[in-house]
Amino acid sequence: MVVIRKNLAVEKGQQRLFDDYRYFFYLTNDWESTPAEMVFRANDRCNQENLHAQLKGGVRALQAPVDTLESNWAYMVMVALAWNMKAWWALWPQERPGRWAARHRQEKETVLRMEFKTFVNAFLRLPCQIIRAGRRLIYRLTNWNPWQGVFFRALDQLRC
Repeated sequence: MVVIRKNLAVEKGQQRLFDDYRYFFYLTNDWESTPAEMVFRANDRCNQENLHAQLKGGVRALQAPVDTLESNWAYMVMVALAWNMKAWWALWPQERPGRWAARHRQEKETVLRMEFKTFVNAFLRLPCQIIRAGRRLIYRLTNWNPWQGVFFRALDQLRC
């Protein structure tokens, strides 16, 4: 485990008001790399502060509203599934070759880094009209959002 302590000095003008300490933890099973290499590799791979903020505020993974150990465990499993669904939804649509490949790659990266609340509003809370006709259900989206292209590409992949 590598622990980094950062001192963020809060100042007003030239006067220091107080020190704010932030701790960053890096867990690994790599015994050969130096601590600096592990920290740089982890920071290159992903944005750890954003992930922690999303788990704390977006999904509310660290605020279990229940009272027993088993119910806390079940809540954490549900939160982990919701978070994994977001990552899966971002990585699922294929990047079609051709003129739209760069745009599709950029959309994937954007959805993967999207805040959880934004993801829920863009892909799960879609207003639609449900019509039963001819032994089938028809879902008509009644509103447009800029993520519908990604949404429909993922649906096309699911149909295969």
